Amino acid sequence: MALGFFSRLKEGLSRSTQKLTQGLGAVFTRRKLDDAALEELEELLIGADLGTAVAARVIASFRRTRFGKEVTDTEIKSALAEEIAAILAPVARPLVIDPALKPHVVLVVGVNGTGKTTTIGKLAKTYQEQGLRPMLVAGDTFRAAAVEQLQVWGQRTGAPVASAPANSDAAGLAFDALARARAEDIDVLLVDTAGRLHNKAALMEELRKIIRVLKKQDPTAPHSVLLVLDATTGQNALQQVNVFKDMVDVTGLVVTKLDGSARGGIVVALAEEFAIPVHAVGVGEQAGDLRPFDPQEFARGLVGA
Repeated sequence: MALGFFSRLKEGLSRSTQKLTQGLGAVFTRRKLDDAALEELEELLIGADLGTAVAARVIASFRRTRFGKEVTDTEIKSALAEEIAAILAPVARPLVIDPALKPHVVLVVGVNGTGKTTTIGKLAKTYQEQGLRPMLVAGDTFRAAAVEQLQVWGQRTGAPVASAPANSDAAGLAFDALARARAEDIDVLLVDTAGRLHNKAALMEELRKIIRVLKKQDPTAPHSVLLVLDATTGQNALQQVNVFKDMVDVTGLVVTKLDGSARGGIVVALAEEFAIPVHAVGVGEQAGDLRPFDPQEFARGLVGA
């Protein structure tokens, strides 16, 4: 199973990899790692969405350890994978559900189209397989499709789904759902939210209201706030983290759609800039396509090592 996922991750990252490896092949056909080569490598890394901070960090490391030596593209790829894995390792932390909370409340945020609702369904499936009882909350009451999608996942996982009529108050729904979850001995409450960024002030107020009403029942809730990001948006993902960090206390990231992105390097840029845990990455629509984030696997997949 893990190999299948790694193959799909590698395949998904192949567009990111292609851009990087073709460039590496062109720059390093056994040549000395001099200033000119390092400059070309830095441009390649920035072009692969790794960001300027990561590029500078990698170049500084290569300058310390390999400057003036003859290198091949294979050696560079292997060293690059090591550097990237070292940047990613501190943020690769799974989302652990605390059984003592009953329920552990997970608020899921992000702009529309990132795969929030699907991610909630996949998480519910994962927790169900671990023997936990999840409940889903269709908190994006403005999108009928989001409610229907969650109901389908509810049927697949046997998880109850709390929903309300279209355009209902999402905070009221979250409040009622938490009361119900406590009464029904639910382990994890996964709360979907709207993601209409074009009206940032209204969205911010709605998210803060949801958090306020949850705290009326449980002052420690929400226990986790997951921001779902779409890898295909590249550098825009950095901006989305900034926006949502202003609104709520984001405790973890899920990066989706790595199977269709030439911008997988953005995960490394996120790790370097924000140091927020990356709980999982997604490479497809099936429940098994969302998996805990493995830094070595990801780094090897990204550079084609």
